[in-house]
Amino acid sequence: MAPAEQDALAMREQLFHERIRECIICALLFASLYILCHFIITHFKKHADFTAVHDDEDAAVNRITLGLCTFTLAVALGAVLLLPFSIISNEVLLSFPQNYYIQWLNGSLIHGLWNLVFLFSNLSLVFLMPFAYFFTESEGFAGSKKGIMARVYETSVVLLLLSLLVLGMVWVASAIVGNDAATRQSLYDLWEYYLPYLYSCISLFGVLLLLLCTPFGLSTMFTVTGKLLVKPRLLEDLDEQLSCTRFEEAVVSRRI
Repeated sequence: MAPAEQDALAMREQLFHERIRECIICALLFASLYILCHFIITHFKKHADFTAVHDDEDAAVNRITLGLCTFTLAVALGAVLLLPFSIISNEVLLSFPQNYYIQWLNGSLIHGLWNLVFLFSNLSLVFLMPFAYFFTESEGFAGSKKGIMARVYETSVVLLLLSLLVLGMVWVASAIVGNDAATRQSLYDLWEYYLPYLYSCISLFGVLLLLLCTPFGLSTMFTVTGKLLVKPRLLEDLDEQLSCTRFEEAVVSRRI
């Protein structure tokens, strides 16, 4: 085998091992987030939810919905923690550039995590959350055999009709705004145009909601904290308290 072929084979083998390592790291990170989100949801859910269901079919539906909600929360938490993770990993690499044990914190891993978060965020936003809601509310079509699959069929049909309705509204809005060839061509490019645009709009709405709710949350937090904590009495005037007490004693004595 020629040296060039050996170098190419070694390069492909190295890339293969790097891909396997990145997949293992991503799977471990997501599994950790999923377990954490499962404990969070089961801690804050109502006691009667997901467990105290006497019907086996309803219990299975609730467990599936719980899994979908946990997956979505794990993806959301990963999206929140991805930017701090990127910054910290970059600082660690700059601080220890020659350390062999932290070389897995490279740009390829961060780029892969960003792509996975983007993919799963759109999947959760467009499919998983609407499916979980409609799946909980579904009962199966009239006249069909009851069971999990009947609910799945009804949920799929309702979700398909909702998708067609949204796409129809987008077509109408696009025809009103602009009726050129570029606008019509962009309607077919869902992955490159509409999904990033939808993700950006949802992120902007979340940021605006955060800016709106943060002052009320801080004021409520300080109000509750002020009620729970005992105010210090270091700066109180004891002479004034004694005079007030004597005055009250004199008033009570006169009334007696």
